Amino acid sequence: MAAALILTINLIVTIITWVLILDALISFTPLEPWHPVRRTLDRLAEPMVRPFRNLLPPVGMFDFSIMVALIVVQLLGRAIILLISAVF
Repeated sequence: MAAALILTINLIVTIITWVLILDALISFTPLEPWHPVRRTLDRLAEPMVRPFRNLLPPVGMFDFSIMVALIVVQLLGRAIILLISAVF
């Protein structure tokens, strides 16, 4: 049971990581804001990034909130896996 739970958490963390990376990369493309791919990625990524955007103002044209969100997602995923490993 613990192995399946750990695999599920790893999958969720991987999906969230890819969504955040793709959202960051697609922001550099000339894709219109109303394009379905961009809107979908924004809808998925924005709730995870918004708290960090409120804490970190953009530096010039760079927004480091996505990088902070990636780090937090990775750390939380590892912490949850460690807790599961310790309990089971």
